[in-house]
Amino acid sequence: MIAKVLISFELNSKKIEVETEPDRRVIDLLREDLGLTGVKESCGRGDCGSCSILVDGFVRLSCLMLAVQLHGRKILTIEGLNELEGVSISVQDAFVELGAVQCGFCTPGMIMSTIDLLNSNPKPSRNEIREAISGNICRCGAYQKILDAVETVTEELSESKNV
Repeated sequence: MIAKVLISFELNSKKIEVETEPDRRVIDLLREDLGLTGVKESCGRGDCGSCSILVDGFVRLSCLMLAVQLHGRKILTIEGLNELEGVSISVQDAFVELGAVQCGFCTPGMIMSTIDLLNSNPKPSRNEIREAISGNICRCGAYQKILDAVETVTEELSESKNV
């Protein structure tokens, strides 16, 4: 039997403490132990991006991280975006309005990658958007609509800052 470790971190703006096995993956902790099923597992080896979360503001693949790596960090999942205002709500709205959510399996990862991009580059070019979401696979092939949604958000953000 493996001894459990106690980790504490901020998850979607709430401080939590969890006992977990040292070799438990973040995706399993989030989905199975904490009930956050917006984080999806498709490939389990970091190829698809459906398990993307933000760790200290940067996109990370939760299937490639161990839960102990969360200790002392700030974690944001797709479920936590509803607590935020501004960019995250605009991104979600644009994905819905422009039909970039088809089956929805890739959507959480695409949105988290988009938020990471917009946090560091509020006016990305189409190529920069393409590069930022390149680690995410869309099974439906909705890439054009996803790119359009992200471009729409960047245009709206630019206009709102010029007002």
